[in-house]
Amino acid sequence: MNDVEKTLAACCDLIRMPSVTPADAGCQDYMIQRLSSIGFECDKLPFGNVSNFWAERGRHGPILVFAGHTDVVPPGPASEWNTPPFEPTVRNGVLYGRGSADMKSSLAAMLIACEEFVAAHPKHPGRIGFLITSDEEGPAVDGTVKVMKWLEQRDTPIDWCLVGEPSSSEILGDVIKNGRRGSLGATLTIRGVQGHIAYPQLARNPIHDMLPALYALTAEVWDEGNEYFPPTSLQVSNINAGTGATNVIPGEIEILINFRFSTAVSENDLRRRTEAILNAHSLDYTLNWQLSGQPFLTSPAALVEATVDSVREVTGQTPELSTAGGTSDGRFIAPAGAQVVELGPANATIHKLNEQVLVSDLPKLAAIYRGIMERLLLQ
Repeated sequence: MNDVEKTLAACCDLIRMPSVTPADAGCQDYMIQRLSSIGFECDKLPFGNVSNFWAERGRHGPILVFAGHTDVVPPGPASEWNTPPFEPTVRNGVLYGRGSADMKSSLAAMLIACEEFVAAHPKHPGRIGFLITSDEEGPAVDGTVKVMKWLEQRDTPIDWCLVGEPSSSEILGDVIKNGRRGSLGATLTIRGVQGHIAYPQLARNPIHDMLPALYALTAEVWDEGNEYFPPTSLQVSNINAGTGATNVIPGEIEILINFRFSTAVSENDLRRRTEAILNAHSLDYTLNWQLSGQPFLTSPAALVEATVDSVREVTGQTPELSTAGGTSDGRFIAPAGAQVVELGPANATIHKLNEQVLVSDLPKLAAIYRGIMERLLLQ
């Protein structure tokens, strides 16, 4: 098979496995078999109902780790897809299927890149690793975060990590993610006094109490961002109150908020300032905080330079470095000291009906990944 056929075949094999989170549906066994056949030592690491594995080739020197996930989001109504979501279909140079972009094309490219690299350099210096989970699209509590703890117990630090998330915007390789904003959520409950709507003097409406405070929170300038990150954003994602009756003043209101925050502000500072604003409005409230991940940034160094150079060699263009978008499992890997970048196919159709990827991008992505290995491990 030629390069297109090899990468396409591996991607199609993975798409056929309906690995809706947290199910793996055999994807990891497929990857382990191929990696084992080229000399990787593989450890299955199940935690709860989540499948994970760690694979490593080489004994000495720095390690480049490919990180990713085999789980996908539910496809939605199959009747609304143009083709069956778990039957990979190629039409007019486009591969359709759930997970084609997020991120089974990247997993396939990683496999092909490693197979080709090992065939060309069977005694390569340094080490190559794989950190794969089936819990990235779900709660992300029994996946990468647990594997990182396992690696810490084994005293196996990661030097460089390439996450295969679909980072590209318009064309393959136009964007590399070298960081991500942090995500801090909170459930804000404001209590009032329930009562008949005709007797407001006997009740206290928490919706009315909430409005000035909520305006103050949304109007606050949390930071100005910095060279790598946009300003921190607070968004309200849900508001719930009332009994459903039109003649009842509710007794409490629940509001879900989320900060996507930069390195220009800390988690503790966001908590402190939020509570100060709420206290200034004399509210009877509780706040339950949930930290999904701290912001991280990989400054231009060996990994970023190797990734940029490899993209430029394969595509002829210089990629943009970006920290935009949602969270990824890179947030669990970077705090341990690893340099982390994310590079994958175009993200325009991820999580959508008729998710797709250009067939011609598949061998290019494998070539980029191989080029990164050559630049980091052979030079």
